[in-house]
Amino acid sequence: MKKRGKRFRDAIDGLDIDRAHTIEDAVEALKLVSTAKFDETVELHLRTGADPRHADQLVRGVAMLPHGLGKQIRVVVFANGEAADIAKRAGADYIGDDDLIRRIQDGWVDFDVGLAVPDMMSKIGRLGRTLGRRGLMPNPRTGTMVQARDLPRAIEEAKKGRVEYRMDRTALIHVPVGKLSFSQERLVENVASIVDAVVKSKPASVKGAFIRTAFLTSSMGPGIRLDVNAMLSVKVE
Repeated sequence: MKKRGKRFRDAIDGLDIDRAHTIEDAVEALKLVSTAKFDETVELHLRTGADPRHADQLVRGVAMLPHGLGKQIRVVVFANGEAADIAKRAGADYIGDDDLIRRIQDGWVDFDVGLAVPDMMSKIGRLGRTLGRRGLMPNPRTGTMVQARDLPRAIEEAKKGRVEYRMDRTALIHVPVGKLSFSQERLVENVASIVDAVVKSKPASVKGAFIRTAFLTSSMGPGIRLDVNAMLSVKVE
C-alpha cells in the first residue's frame, strides 16, 4: 500500500472521506484542508458505466466552463493564407503551417488547445502520435477542426474555458474544473456544466446508470466522494 505523507494525513484528519458529499460541501472541504503554497487545480473524476472495449461506448466531447479554468489558455491554429490572417486577428497565440508542424515534431508542445482548418488536416496527420495522447490533436468530433469563418468563435471559446473530456481505458473521465481560489458558486457551476455535457454524450448502447461514482479533488488534496444523485440534480443555467 502506498505510504501517505504527513501533509496528506493531516489534511484528511477529521474528514469523512467515505461519506458522499454535495458539490458545495466537497468544495468547502477541499478549501479547508488545502495547505499548498500555490493555487491548486480542482479536478472532477467520474467512473462511467460504459465499456471501453466497445467502440460504440467510447465517451468523448467538449464542455464550456462558464467561469473558465483560471489560467491563460494558449491556442495554436494550423492555417495559412486568409485563414491564418483570420486567426491572427482573432487572438490565436501561435499560427503556422509547415513551420509549426516541424516545430512540434521537434518536441514543442507548449500550448493548451489545437485548432485547424480542414485543408490542414492531411498535413498534421503526422502529429497524431505526439498530440493525440495529450488531447491536443484537432478533431472534427470535438469541434477543433473548424472552417476559417468559424475561427474567431472557436478561439474565443477556447480562451474562455472550453475543455475536452474523454474516457480512458478504465472507463474513467478526468477533467479540470477550475482553481481552488474560485468561489464555491463558480466551482459548482463549472462542475455542473461538465456533468451536463458528459450526461448528454452518453452512448445509446450504455444501459443502466451512466455515472457510477464521482470524486472532486485538488492538486495536493484528497479525493472527496460526491453524491451522484445530488450532483446530477444541479441545474445548468
